[in-house]
Amino acid sequence: MAGLLEDKVALVTGAGRGIGREIALLMASHGAKVVVNDPGVSLTGQDDETDGPALAVVREIVAAGGKAVADFGSVAEGAQARAMVRRAVDEFGRIDIVVNNAGILRDVIFHKMTDEDWDAVIKVHLYGSFYVSRAAAEFFRAQNSGAFVHMTSTSGLVGNPGQANYSAAKMGIVGLSKSLALDMSRFNVRSNCISPFAWSRMVGSIPNTPDQEERLKGLRMLTPDKIAPVAVFLASDSAADVNGQIFAVRGNEIFLMSQPRPLRSVHRSEGWTPETLRDHMLPALKTSFVPVEMSRDVFSWTPV
Repeated sequence: MAGLLEDKVALVTGAGRGIGREIALLMASHGAKVVVNDPGVSLTGQDDETDGPALAVVREIVAAGGKAVADFGSVAEGAQARAMVRRAVDEFGRIDIVVNNAGILRDVIFHKMTDEDWDAVIKVHLYGSFYVSRAAAEFFRAQNSGAFVHMTSTSGLVGNPGQANYSAAKMGIVGLSKSLALDMSRFNVRSNCISPFAWSRMVGSIPNTPDQEERLKGLRMLTPDKIAPVAVFLASDSAADVNGQIFAVRGNEIFLMSQPRPLRSVHRSEGWTPETLRDHMLPALKTSFVPVEMSRDVFSWTPV
């Protein structure tokens, strides 16, 4: 697979640590020139820390013979998102790949969630994915090529407690990706999602009860480097026929995730009333209801 991204230019957001770091490093090893974006903020998006994470990844890429530059902008600000895309073009002459990976967490049970908790997470994940994608779309359209890779989550696809803001943002990203796949395919541009299972500072911050320790042992085995090959593949020309899809990656397991489609239907030629909905529709469809479950209920076995 050496050279799978030869001469391509990639922007990876949130690339100073965890999954983003591994994606940036692997893309560089496959020949991509990489803009390593990371503002170096805390897990909650507060308390500016350092520009060190992004610079460390750049140094590692350059030391291995690759090409990379650091960017410290926030994806939650439209002007800064446009600037990081422009930086890729100014530094390397074009942009071919956008990986929307940047993220923060403000986990709290819903009735205690504040406006700030909601806004901060939505801004980074959903607005950030829009801002960066919208800026890159102009260049993708002009050059008639490009690939978007977005990070979603089973917190949205399946469900997790205490993450209404994060779950809503991640489901919004699925809708964004599908719209990009539809709108941009005429310009030879693809858009796909990855739902990663990986131990990171984000996952490690989620509160867990003592009875979940065995599950956590399995999660700690899920290192971020397992996600990177899928991102490299989806960004490459080898994935030319892959568009509008969602892939969950869990250790050595890869799942093609379902997307909403009709399951069953009922019909009354005379129309419906609340009573007939109760007496006819409910018993007919109830057996096909999707259970209200958490991600760990659906992915209940030890990772492979």
